[in-house]
Amino acid sequence: LCTDKAGDEHRRPEPSIGYSLGINATKFILVMKTYIGIDNGVSGTIAVLSPSGNHFGKIPTKKEQDYTKAKKNITRLDYGQFKAILEPYRGEDVIVVMERPMVNPTRFLASASALRCHEAELICIEELCLPLRYIDSKEWQRNMLPKGADDLKKASLDIGNRLFPNFKDYKHLDRDSLLIAEYARQKNL
Repeated sequence: LCTDKAGDEHRRPEPSIGYSLGINATKFILVMKTYIGIDNGVSGTIAVLSPSGNHFGKIPTKKEQDYTKAKKNITRLDYGQFKAILEPYRGEDVIVVMERPMVNPTRFLASASALRCHEAELICIEELCLPLRYIDSKEWQRNMLPKGADDLKKASLDIGNRLFPNFKDYKHLDRDSLLIAEYARQKNL
């Protein structure tokens, strides 16, 4: 997992009464919430936007022999490594925002892989008692990517690198999980 130790402060207004003028005023309090974005699937990524630093990396996976009669390998979530990424945030003010898994009957093998990974991620998140919210790709893309972008992966990479330059050298085709987490932070989910 790639780490950016320059955690920035995020503030949200809290209403208070302005005593000197007798009018409503606004003061700011430090928001200590952690946002975890997950681009679901064995080729996806996970991002953590936290006051103590930002993290970004590929979903940890492992390859093993398929459990069917066919002689082939499958890629599965490495549950132990995934849990190790999430466990430090247990008990904190945190929200996990996960993109809905791809389910497409015309792409059966890819759908089966995505759902297998999703179920393992879900079990881990539930085991750690982390709050979870699902998000459709269109929702965060509409707010984070330029309208009419032809290549969504390239747009995600470009915008993600602009917003999070410390991760620009990380080798992955997109920055979807970073943008999911940033979307959640902007919307104060």
